[in-house]
Amino acid sequence: MSRIGKQPIPVGQGVTVQVADGVVTVKGPKGTLSREIVNPNIVVEQQDGTLVVTRANDEKEQRSMHGLYRTLIANMVQGVSAGFTKGLEVQGVGYRVQKQGNNLLLSVGFSHPVEVTPPPGITFEVEGNTRMLVSGIDKEQVGQVAANIRKVRPPEPYKGKGIRYQGEYVRRKAGKAGKGGKK
Repeated sequence: MSRIGKQPIPVGQGVTVQVADGVVTVKGPKGTLSREIVNPNIVVEQQDGTLVVTRANDEKEQRSMHGLYRTLIANMVQGVSAGFTKGLEVQGVGYRVQKQGNNLLLSVGFSHPVEVTPPPGITFEVEGNTRMLVSGIDKEQVGQVAANIRKVRPPEPYKGKGIRYQGEYVRRKAGKAGKGGKK
């Protein structure tokens, strides 16, 4: 058995789960998410307040899909009840972030500010002028939007300037060695 796949998924208060025709739909206080179970050998069952994911056989592909689908469904349950948040920091002289309506305005060393529009289901929050939070109920979408924002100006290794995840360590490189040489 997959160590992750065999763990039951607890379904909290206020969360309802429907499993029908290979589609798992999770409804909660923050919204609704659904995912199709493409693999016919993976079965999702409800058992007294928990969800159990099982597989039909022990082939290598089925074992890997077992843990994957269990984790995806657990993320859906957590997303509709608590949601997900990813933090980003802007570092650099003159670098800052502002919220303009629902959009983010990034001033990160270009000749123009970069405007980032959130897709449906994603919200932005700005703390001060160097920190921002990306929030939503779909973990995959929150991570992708945060990665796209970071891609605007990734941290560079010499001065560390750029957009980084909160708590991310940027390995620094030494600059030029300086003057010296043969005469």
